Amino acid sequence: MTLPQQHLATPLPVGASVHAGSLRARMEELRGRGGRLNLQQAVGIIVPLCVQAAELSRSGQVLFIHPSSLVEDPSGFFRVSPELARNPPILPRDRACLAPEARSGKATGARASVFAIGAILYELLTEQSVGPGMRRPSELMPGLPHALEVVLSKALVADPAHRPDDLLALAQALHQFAPPGSVAPPPPADVTHLDHDGGFDVDVSMSMLPPEPVGPLPSVRQNPVQSSKRGAGKPDATSELASLKARLESDPRPRYVVVKDGMDHGPFNAVELLQQIANHTFHDSDVVRDTLSNEERPIRDWDEFAPFAEHAKLHREIKAEKDAIHRVVAQENRSTRGKALIGLLLVGSVLIAAGIWFLTDLGRKNDEVAVVGESAQNVEVDAGLDTSKLKKGGGRRVIGKSGGIPILGGGMSCEGAQAAYVEEMNVGGPRGQADITASQYSSVLNRGSYFGHCGVPDSMGVNICAAVQNGRAVGVTVSTRPPDRRAQSCIAAAVRGLRFPSNPKLDVTRTQF
Repeated sequence: MTLPQQHLATPLPVGASVHAGSLRARMEELRGRGGRLNLQQAVGIIVPLCVQAAELSRSGQVLFIHPSSLVEDPSGFFRVSPELARNPPILPRDRACLAPEARSGKATGARASVFAIGAILYELLTEQSVGPGMRRPSELMPGLPHALEVVLSKALVADPAHRPDDLLALAQALHQFAPPGSVAPPPPADVTHLDHDGGFDVDVSMSMLPPEPVGPLPSVRQNPVQSSKRGAGKPDATSELASLKARLESDPRPRYVVVKDGMDHGPFNAVELLQQIANHTFHDSDVVRDTLSNEERPIRDWDEFAPFAEHAKLHREIKAEKDAIHRVVAQENRSTRGKALIGLLLVGSVLIAAGIWFLTDLGRKNDEVAVVGESAQNVEVDAGLDTSKLKKGGGRRVIGKSGGIPILGGGMSCEGAQAAYVEEMNVGGPRGQADITASQYSSVLNRGSYFGHCGVPDSMGVNICAAVQNGRAVGVTVSTRPPDRRAQSCIAAAVRGLRFPSNPKLDVTRTQF
């Protein structure tokens, strides 16, 4: 018969179960209720167990003793079930009760039974398992006799060569802690065998039980399972890590070696190992070897160190995620700037190409526009024109004279320049013929490329009147068919920027496209 998972306080591996009526079932029931056995009850279970284990050892039976292999008999005593003790246990808490040399799956003799019984007694009193992070019983149960811890430290020596093997001596040593008459006395035995026997001495410095603290005892902390049952709610992960760290700190011995990249690092005590994990020197895949128990497995498989490795891994992942985000943002910024620059360059290239094509095409088209009519005249010859009909232009009209010839300012209309010049010449200036011929003007004005940028369509007619003096157009009038003020202004500005053959006299040319 087995107990269902929901009745247990400790989660079980997939496919595992607890045999009903076993000591493990009783311990899990107590743990689930937040209770525990007192010293008298624990000794009442352990002393008869020592006696039975000694009998089994003398008979040559080699078994795995752990709480799941102990079954309650009709008298209320827990006895070893050969059927349940034939194979190594599956449950983690049961495996923690095995001697280090038995955890490989090979049962051994009386020395391994001494360790197993000591581990079972430790769990009965403290509800904790033997292993890294275990604490001295008196830290968890104030008032326990110091002599009990001494006996436990001898039973829990990790090295079998320095561990006692006399189960009856262990029974005698533990019987003294039960009230008189509460537990039947075991057979007589020499308790000094717990210190030395024959050719070996017991070395408590190699015990799994942490050494006695120097100075005052640390404050008693509640068991996390009990606090979750008795307190207001479930303890958070931070408090659980803090409690586990405090338990690990109780053993200052440098007992852990880390195998990383084929090399041994250490030994470290528990605190130093936790610091190395927190500093990301060691990861969850690196192997930790406990030099006391000779257990060796990856950090992620150690219940005592795996939570800290997971916490450090989470920090690395968060940092890596932040770094990745920063890299992506920086890359996006660079990419955006690069794309913008490329886009601007492409747009600029397109605009430049379009402008070149536009100017070339329009220049070619304007160059090919037929000149409908052109004429050139010297204003002095036609000085008798009726100036009252000429349009006045803007700007400063006459800015001086040279050899009796008036010098006109720029910015006037073609008609205004003529009017200003004729008025001055009528005063008495010299007369003469035009010095710039129509062909000379044609070479400048008849090529329409100079106003190709003005966007004049081929269908538009253009009339240009330019009054030229000293190589520049001092007066310009432009009309278009149909009228277009923007095109007229653009063409007039282009004409004013042209350079003509230089002559001090004013000449007027009219060109039609």
